[in-house]
Amino acid sequence: MSPAKSSTVLVIGAGGVSSVCVHKMAFNPEIFPEIHLASRTKAKCDAIAASVKARCGRDIATYEIDAEEVPAMVNLIRKVQPGLVVNLALPYQDLPIMEACLAAGVDYLDTANYEPKDEAKFEYKWQWAYHDRFREAGLMALLGSGFDPGVTSVFTMWLKKHKLKTIRQLDILDCNGGDHGQHFATNFNPEINIREVTAPARHWEKGQWVETPAMSTKVAFDFEGVGQKNMYLMYHEELESLTRFVPELERARFWMTFGDQYINYLTVLQNVGMTSIEPVKFQGREIIPLQFLAAVLPKPETLGETTKGNTNIGVIATGEAIDGSGEKTFYIKNICSHEAAYEETGNQAVSYTTGVPAMIGAALMVQNIWRGEGVFNMEQMDPDPFMEMLNRHGLPWTVEELPEPVAF
Repeated sequence: MSPAKSSTVLVIGAGGVSSVCVHKMAFNPEIFPEIHLASRTKAKCDAIAASVKARCGRDIATYEIDAEEVPAMVNLIRKVQPGLVVNLALPYQDLPIMEACLAAGVDYLDTANYEPKDEAKFEYKWQWAYHDRFREAGLMALLGSGFDPGVTSVFTMWLKKHKLKTIRQLDILDCNGGDHGQHFATNFNPEINIREVTAPARHWEKGQWVETPAMSTKVAFDFEGVGQKNMYLMYHEELESLTRFVPELERARFWMTFGDQYINYLTVLQNVGMTSIEPVKFQGREIIPLQFLAAVLPKPETLGETTKGNTNIGVIATGEAIDGSGEKTFYIKNICSHEAAYEETGNQAVSYTTGVPAMIGAALMVQNIWRGEGVFNMEQMDPDPFMEMLNRHGLPWTVEELPEPVAF
């Protein structure tokens, strides 16, 4: 298999996740000796570069780029000559950036799968379709190296490698117990967040997808480091890849916590049409209501200073124990402090928990620890080096055996 051509990286996107990822790369010069950063708004790149310079003294080269313009992306890649492009832009831009990587002959990594602008639907089929082209080019594309997807998939495969011969039931629990002090704000890109939350819920059961209305299934759960929170059944992209790569799964579900105030605000916004992605005429021009709403909501990258509390994200899996002792249930999780994340990188924990895994995935690729030719999901990689790096780079995890499968 062909090695990565260079340890130079080009990061695309300049939001909170990118800020964390670039900071963490800069803190590890032995892995990332040269870092380049580009986005549509160069001033945002420059702000990240200034923070990196202040925190660790390293210089980051910055550029202005429209990631949807493939020829411009190809020109930038050829100018920078990275071995890896780390896509931390919007999911709509995954395919153009993959095209640019193929044209320029570089590896690719992202944290979220593609979704078309005009339809609130995300799935892997569009990116999986690139497998043969990347394989024939001798290149690697790694999909979903964030927390969920990303770490949750690695958690699952670590359990399957070390604890469970098979996994019968899987529940992914994502709790943000932080308080940012705003009436209503999203913890990552508002447009993507609201599209995700308002979509119908889907979970995997007995070999098929079961769809239920958005936010209609609620369960109270006591999260370590946070307390009791209401979590809601949702659809999330790693369910699609997990059911593919863990074919024995009988049931797989994804849960996310939301406070009552968030739900009330979102319900009102939905009822008055502000979460719609259908164009409307306003003062002689077409606008997308959700894009307008995203423009007036607080930017996630501005919430770090005021956000207090913890995130708690983990996986509960039930299956046949490797040691032959019958069926067992394990809970593996990370608890991340918003305050500690802000102190280290200037960003809150939701950005931190995605940006750190993006850095780790990139590190494993540029060091040739994770290699392949084609398009890969996190489940296809050896979980052990990733899990070891989580402990060393700010996202330590714990695993415990539960007395029985989940009752919800």
